[in-house]
Parts: sequence; C-alpha cells; structure tokens
Amino acid sequence: MKPYLKRAWAEVSLSQLKKNIGIIKGLNSPSTQVMAVVKADAYGHGYERVVQCLSEECGIKWFAVSNLDEAIAVREYCPDAEILILGYTPPEYAHEISQYNIIQGVVSADYAEALCKNSPDTVRCHIKIDTGMGRIGLRYSQPSECAAEIASMINIEKLSVEGIYTHFAVADSDSPDNIAYTDKQEKFITDTYDELVKLGIKLPHMHFMNSAATCYRNNQRSTLSRAGIIIYGLHPDISLPIPEGLEPIMELKAVISQVKTVPAGTCISYGRTFVSDREMRIATVTIGYADGYSRLLSSKGEILVHGKRCRIVGRVCMDQLMIDVSDVPEACSGDIVTLIGKDGNERITADDLASVYGTIGYEVVCGISKRVPRIYID
Repeated sequence: MKPYLKRAWAEVSLSQLKKNIGIIKGLNSPSTQVMAVVKADAYGHGYERVVQCLSEECGIKWFAVSNLDEAIAVREYCPDAEILILGYTPPEYAHEISQYNIIQGVVSADYAEALCKNSPDTVRCHIKIDTGMGRIGLRYSQPSECAAEIASMINIEKLSVEGIYTHFAVADSDSPDNIAYTDKQEKFITDTYDELVKLGIKLPHMHFMNSAATCYRNNQRSTLSRAGIIIYGLHPDISLPIPEGLEPIMELKAVISQVKTVPAGTCISYGRTFVSDREMRIATVTIGYADGYSRLLSSKGEILVHGKRCRIVGRVCMDQLMIDVSDVPEACSGDIVTLIGKDGNERITADDLASVYGTIGYEVVCGISKRVPRIYID
C-alpha cells in the first residue's frame, strides 16, 4: 500500500521548524530556555515527528502539554525531557504522573493534597498563579499573600514544588490598556517570587512568557519561554508582525478529481446557494469539512491552482468542494491544489483562512482532522 492516499494531506517542513526554533532561541536571554508547547497533537502538526525533531535536532529539553495522555506520549520519544502538564489531571492518576516523571501544574492547595494522597511517590509540580487570566490558579490581591500560600504548599508531604508560572491574557495586543494589564500581571508574579525569596524560598523556575511575550516583551527573569504558536510559524495575533524568518511549517494540499464546463444557471453544491451567472469551468477538489476545512469557507475561501487564486463556489461538503477554474485553462483532473501554503507567487496562510470565518490561526491548524495524513519534509 502507498504510504498515504493522495486525496488530502498536510506537508510539514521540519527544516523550517528548526529555523523557527533558532529564531526563538535568539529572542531569549541566556537564562531563558525554550519550553516547546506541543499540546493538541503539536497544534495539529503531529506530535511524534515534531517532538522528535525538537528534542533530537533542536536541543529542546522542556515540553508543555495539556493532559496526562499527551505527557506520556511525549515521554515515549523524550525519555530525559522535562514535561509540564498545563491542564487538569484527575488526582486518581497522580501515580502515573510520578511514574512517568511528569511535572503537574497545580492550581490550589486542595488539589495538591489530593494528588499527593493518591501517589505513593513524590509529585513534582509547578504552581499556577492566576494573575489576570481568570482561568485557573491561585488568586490573591497581594503578592505577599500569594507567596504565603505557596510557602504553606511547599510543606505538603510528597509535593515537590519546583516553580511558579502564570499566563498572560493580552500580551498579543499593543493597545496601551492591554500593555498596562500585562505589565500588572508580570509584576504580580515577579513580586510573588521576590516575596518567596524573602521567606528563604528560591524556586528553580518562574515562567510567564507565552508566544506573544516571547516576541514582544521578552524578559530574562522568566526562566522558560513557553513558545507555542510561533514554533509553527503563525501569529499570536494577526494584527501584529512576528520576527522576521518565522514561517509556517505546514501546507495543506489536495487534488482535483474532475473538471467540467457548466452553462449559466447551473446550481453548485448543497442548498443551491451558488448559481453560475455565465458558462464556467468548475473543478471538484478532494477535501471537505470532515478534513478540517471549514464549511464557513463556502463561497468565500480561495484555493491556489497553478499559482492562481480560485474561488470556492457553493457549500463546502464533508469530503469535497468546488472551485471556479475558468481563468485557469490548464487545470485538470489529478492536479495538486494548495489550500494552505505557497504556489508560485501566491500564498494562503492559516491566519488568512481564520480571518475569513472569524477565528484564529490556532483553530485552523488544530482543526485539520486525523484522517489527513501528515507528510514530513526535511
């Protein structure tokens, strides 16, 4: 059997991944290590090959994931890596956290105690502080109060507290109000760390830089730079530029299965939402919303065919869609088309697609379904 069915597939450039990591490392101070965020199957790029490349060829020692299953999967390929679970793990699985030498993000003293009660071994953790995201973590009005809570948690039997961290809510914004908000978040966690030092507690790690902060407000006090979306070459926010050289590592491709000429007045796809107003050449493309190419792109999105932009006509179907190739006379069955990526002088990014249907590039790449093979290019 052929290694993949040439219907719809994603090409992932490992060489560009390595370039991106080199640029990100260059943004950080020598005291800050890159923590590669590889949750959600490496943002849809396929964690196995991505993690192997990051570990073996890029020298990445730190990884962040969403849950225990992801952590164990990364551990399989990175036996010596430090792996942090950013999300929730049920306390009854605390033994597995210890068994696989995983670091758990801890959000409260009660949670920490529950973890330790369910594990015969030491549970490693970083304590999450909610400085303004409003999601998870310790929430206090004063850094001294937060530090006192952390100090008490350090005394929990079998709990190894190795760091504190927080997550910025608007580090990807350049508005004065949002910059001030992020300043306040950053000051709270650094002040909390300083309060801990006053108590005689000096933890190995304090981290608060996400992708946006890594790009726009790099701070050497953050021992780890939790680089996520920028590893994959996308923007934390499309309105702000990212450092030169950071490029998308994924391209999404499919093929034309049929080209037909239809007269004016022909209905195309479900719901008869598109009717040709002239004679047109319509190409059917072998990808649809079950592959993660959103139905919201119906009659809005564009696809690259022989280096030219061709508009989607009618509704995107589960496995197929139709495009107008009237201006591409050479288009024919079997041609490869580009839905995300470059073709000639034209380019369509995941961020471009996101802007069409009102979301972010993160959702686009994470949403490319498992039935779309990932093909890795060195």
